[in-house]
Parts: sequence; C-alpha cells; structure tokens
Amino acid sequence: MSVPEKKASPRAMGWLLAAVLVVELMDLLDSTIVNVAGPSLERSLGTSPVGLQWVIGGYSLTLGAGLVLGGRLGDRCGRRPVFLAGLGAFALASLLCAAAPDIGLLIAFRLAQGVAGAMMLPQGLGILRDNLAPRQLTKALAVFGPVLGLGGVLGPVLGGALVDWDLFGLGWRLVFLVNVPVGLAALVLAWRLVPRGEQARTLRVDVAGAVLVAAASALLVLPLNEGQSSGWPLWTWLSLSAAAIGYAGFALWQRRTVRRGRAPLVTPSLFGKSAFTVGLVAVALFFGGLIGTQLVLTFFLQLGHGFTAGQAGLGNLPVALGTAVGGTISGGLLAAKLGRRVLQAGAVVQLAGVAWLWLSLADTAGFTIWQIVPGSAVAGIGAGIVIAAVFNTVLGAVDNDEVGSASGVLSAVQSIGGSVGVAVFSTVFFAGALTGQVAESFRDALVVQAIVIALFLLISPLFPRRARPDDTGTTTPEPVSHTAS
Repeated sequence: MSVPEKKASPRAMGWLLAAVLVVELMDLLDSTIVNVAGPSLERSLGTSPVGLQWVIGGYSLTLGAGLVLGGRLGDRCGRRPVFLAGLGAFALASLLCAAAPDIGLLIAFRLAQGVAGAMMLPQGLGILRDNLAPRQLTKALAVFGPVLGLGGVLGPVLGGALVDWDLFGLGWRLVFLVNVPVGLAALVLAWRLVPRGEQARTLRVDVAGAVLVAAASALLVLPLNEGQSSGWPLWTWLSLSAAAIGYAGFALWQRRTVRRGRAPLVTPSLFGKSAFTVGLVAVALFFGGLIGTQLVLTFFLQLGHGFTAGQAGLGNLPVALGTAVGGTISGGLLAAKLGRRVLQAGAVVQLAGVAWLWLSLADTAGFTIWQIVPGSAVAGIGAGIVIAAVFNTVLGAVDNDEVGSASGVLSAVQSIGGSVGVAVFSTVFFAGALTGQVAESFRDALVVQAIVIALFLLISPLFPRRARPDDTGTTTPEPVSHTAS
C-alpha cells in the first residue's frame, strides 16, 4: 500500500513559504545591515577597530558554530517550537543590541543574536520539507534565490538609510531596532501558519560535540581579531593551533558517537570524502573573501572619502546587482551544462573584477564612486555565478542519506568563513588605514582577495563534476544566507 504524498494547498504553501522567507531575510539583513553602521557605531561608543570586528563578525561566528546543533534540536524537540523560540530570542537579542550602553555588552548581545539565529534558521527548510510535496518544494526553493538576492541588495542600502535618517537621535541603534517589529510580526505569522508536526523522536543531542565545534571556532576567530592590535604574541599562535586540534577532535568524537550507537551532530562518513572536504575549504575561502572585501569597501568609502552611511550603502549596489545578474546566468543557463567548470568560470570573472578594481584605485585624487563601479560590477557577476552553483556542486560528493548533514555543515562553514573573513580583511585594512593610508590599505585587501580566489581556483579541479539533482531531475539551488552585499 502506497503512502499518500504530502501536499499543501497552493495558498497554504504560499503562507508557509512567506513565514520562512521572512526569517531568512531577517538573518540576511542582520548579516549585512550592520556593515555600513560601523563608523557611526565606532564614534558613538568609542570602540576600536577590534571591537568593530567583533560586532560585525561575532554574529556569524556563533551562528555558524550553532547551526548544526540547532538543526539537531529541531529533530529532538520538534521544528515548530524550536523555530518559534529562536525567532522570539532573535527579536529580544536585537532589542538588547539596540539598547546596549557600551561595546562589551553590544558584542555579548550580538553573540547571543547569532545563537538565536542558529536555532531558528535550520528549522525553516525542515518545515518546508515536512509539509510540501517534492515538486512543491522545488518550486518553493526556486523563489529563495531572487528573494534573498533582493535582501542582499537591500541590506547595506537600508542600513545606511537608517543611520543617515537618525530617527529620534538613535543613529546606528536603528539597524538593530528594525528587527524587533519585523521579528514580532514574523513570530505571529509563524505561530498561526506553521503546522504542529508529529511528536519529536526521542533523540539524544550531542552536547559534547556542539561544545567542541563552538570552542574550536572561538579559538580560531579570537586571535584573528585580536592579533594585529596585540602584536601577534605567542598566545595567538597557540590559539590557532588549538583550533585545528579542536576541529580534529570534533571529527574523532563524531566517529566515537556513532560507534556507541548514538546520533552524531554530523555524519562521520562525510569526513572521509575528499571532494566534500575540499568543498568545505572552498566554501570557507570564497565566502570569507567575499564578505571581508565588501566590508572593507564600506570602510574605504566612509573613512577614506567621507561618505555617509547611506552613500556607502549605495556604493555597494554595483557588486550586489552584479551578484544577482551572475546568479541568474549561472542558475538558469550554466550550472546544469558546465558542472564544476561553472565555479571556475565564475572565479575567473570575479578575479578579473578584483584586478579591475585594484587598477582603478591606483590614483584616488578626485575620487568619485564611478571609479569603482565597473570593477565592482564584474566582481559581483563572478561571485553570483559561483554562489548559485557552489552548494549543489559540493553536495554532489555525498550520498543521499548524507545530504541533510552535509548541508548543515556547509552552511556552518560558510558562516564561520565569513566571520574569519571579517577578521582577516579588517586586520589587513586597519594595519594601514590607522596611519592614513586608506586607499593603499583597501588595495592591499584586494590583493588578499585575489590570492583567496587563486586558491579557490587551485583546488577547484577536486570538486565533484556534477551538481546534485533534485526530485525532478534538474538542479535546485540550495538557499544560501549571508551573501555579501
């Protein structure tokens, strides 16, 4: 006897998709909206560049470190309650960020905001998978790319406009405060629309594994944020070494967990697949370079040329729009035909755009925004080509029963890679910018970005040849959060 196919009505599918997309957009906006508020925040709280790095990158750090655990909690406790709890905590943490009286508390609340995001985000796709038929799911996921691409464009623009607007003298606090009414509306929407699922399985959550991966991530990002200002003392190198040991220990712990008959956070067989492991490195490199470069572009415009937050947000439009164009070309035309070569093509185009941008800034006397538009747009097109295909291409290395675990790991690596990118590129930029060499520092960051892209190209022949097909025989882009804008 066949099991009836689950199928929501078109109206129910639309509302479910709306509830999940609102949450995804909140996370995406929160990852990018703060970038243009950095100099205003620095003036208001008197923080150092290191404090600024923690405010911007700390969110991605705790988000990435908690994503896999958040997905597991959904399996254990039910997706709906974890989704609602994470959403409520996210709105509360946003309110606390807006009210923070000093940089220390702001960083603490920002880290808490990332933890809340890690609880709510993994549930969204799970809720769609649990309630939609395969063809409905394919249609729903096809909407993610354009909508999240629009969110990527709006993040810096909205953030800059809010800071410039300075309603009631709130300044940078508005970029956090805007999450509160949106979050509460999303909470009401989700409470009414997300179905109550079946009773959760009696599943033990691997708390020790979660602590290991979170500690290793903190040990990785801490010295990258603090090293430049501290003069790279011995403890920074010991911390980086301990991070590597921590990640290796996490992999070994997952194997031990399986041998003891318990459910691991991550399927251990993934670590034995060289193509997938290389893919993780590639994802970390790509998103670290992309997010880090876009952040220092904002610093360059505001600190070097006196752009307001709103003007700096608009200065990010060429790369954001280029990313949307590249993603459309890749997802609609190239990915299914070229396989992994689409990633190589996108990286080459991105590298050409970075080189163009570097050359255009050789002389910044009489600088105007039009100097960076062509190079930024070309780099954005290349990035969009890669973004649209990289997740499904890397997932081509794993078996069907490993896709869920592999997707969670990729999302976590993407987020942690972004946090590392913020630390590395901010360190490179501020090394010279603090002495007044803003343009030279930005060009140095572009050189680092070129090296990152070259490393991506170097390992790209080890990727799987083809992307993972969906249930209809085509390739469905995996929704990707935290794309730089």
